[in-house]
Amino acid sequence: MTLSLLGWRRRVHALYATARAAEDPEAGWTAWRAGRDELFAGHPDSPLAPAARASFTGLPMAPYDPALRFRARLEDAPPQRLELPTADDGVVALDRLGRVTLGDVGRLDVWWLGGYGGGVFLPLRDGSAGQGTYGGGRYLLDTVKGADLGSDDGHLVVDLNFAYHPSCTYDPRWSCPLPQEGNRVDTVVTAGEQLPEGGWY
Repeated sequence: MTLSLLGWRRRVHALYATARAAEDPEAGWTAWRAGRDELFAGHPDSPLAPAARASFTGLPMAPYDPALRFRARLEDAPPQRLELPTADDGVVALDRLGRVTLGDVGRLDVWWLGGYGGGVFLPLRDGSAGQGTYGGGRYLLDTVKGADLGSDDGHLVVDLNFAYHPSCTYDPRWSCPLPQEGNRVDTVVTAGEQLPEGGWY
């Protein structure tokens, strides 16, 4: 790990802090989107491969839809532990915290991601996977990395407009924990980050 990567993570945390503080959720999303584009284009720890970075003009995003923002109650669910092997980070442990229901999208498992400190992890593989979004799925929350839209009174703020691709979408040198059965739905979520035509590599 380098000080450069520390800088990346600080900036990601700051982008989400700005989004949480915004009175208008769409304005917070717009600032988040612009900040991510800036990081991907110019930061030395951008997940983009050099060839993709050279021609980068921004991450494709669907227009903001306010109906896809939820203050979702964390519902009880039976305990479950997953241990997901990765190429670079060994085995990643996930413990189920509960579930959230997101309107017509349905119910998704919410996980506690193991490792130092831990954090809330909410991935999603919806009906757009492999046809407009990465086939492995996207992330909604990953508080270890700063992707945190807020919580209160047993509820999580989950905004599908903030759905973003994991690093392995941009370059095969990265490996990422991907959505498992309880985080896969058939509903097509036409929000959040999309793939460019032909993908990133």
